[in-house]
Amino acid sequence: MVHPKKYLGQHFLTDHNIATKIAGCLSKTYAHVCELGPGTGILTQALLKNENIRQLSLIEIDSESVEYLRLNFHDSRINLFEQDFLKTDLKRLFHQSLALIGNFPYNISSRIFFRVIENRELFGEIVGMIQKEVAERIVASPGNKTYGIPSVLLQAWFDISYCFTVNETVFFPPPKVKSAVIHLKRNNTKQLSCNEKLFITVVKTAFNQRRKILSNALKPLCNSLPEHLLLRQRAEQLSVNDFVQITQMVEHEKSAR
Repeated sequence: MVHPKKYLGQHFLTDHNIATKIAGCLSKTYAHVCELGPGTGILTQALLKNENIRQLSLIEIDSESVEYLRLNFHDSRINLFEQDFLKTDLKRLFHQSLALIGNFPYNISSRIFFRVIENRELFGEIVGMIQKEVAERIVASPGNKTYGIPSVLLQAWFDISYCFTVNETVFFPPPKVKSAVIHLKRNNTKQLSCNEKLFITVVKTAFNQRRKILSNALKPLCNSLPEHLLLRQRAEQLSVNDFVQITQMVEHEKSAR
């Protein structure tokens, strides 16, 4: 097999057992699944064995991979899109809730998850293989040093679990780090009880100066926050609900000006 060129940190999975294990992390709920970055299609093969999947959309930016997939996959359930996931109008491309799965390129995995947040009503479930360190940050809980911006923002709208670790030896070319598979399922939060755009800004601002207590870290947003116990803590100590409450405070102070 001739492998398409590596693109944006992409390492192609070569182990069929791991591909089957990743595909098995998806629930049986979704008839429409989107695979991001299928590469040589090893995960695609595993997904096609799932008879519950009636439509499999493949989004691939690399032209060599697209050519390979067109030559080797002729299943009628497949829709192949040669485009950039990060620039695609996903709500125009997809018209119903679906699941997203893939071996996400390391260099853009964080940006992929931010696109997921932007389209959170579209993706009811996500299974992603990413760098292990990034996976640990996403699933981290308050008080953990790895707890950060992606932890809070993704956990606000998704229930997240760490599925399993993947060794370097099952990739071509082998990466220098371990990988991990995580599972995200859309939770019951339809809308946060605060301004959601401001919530995202508050979270990012707080963690950008994570060594400072919140009352000081958030001064670029609001210089006159009230005295509150939450504001005496650092960002990594606060839960999603705490950040919602702080966003309400910032919103109230801004509106009172």
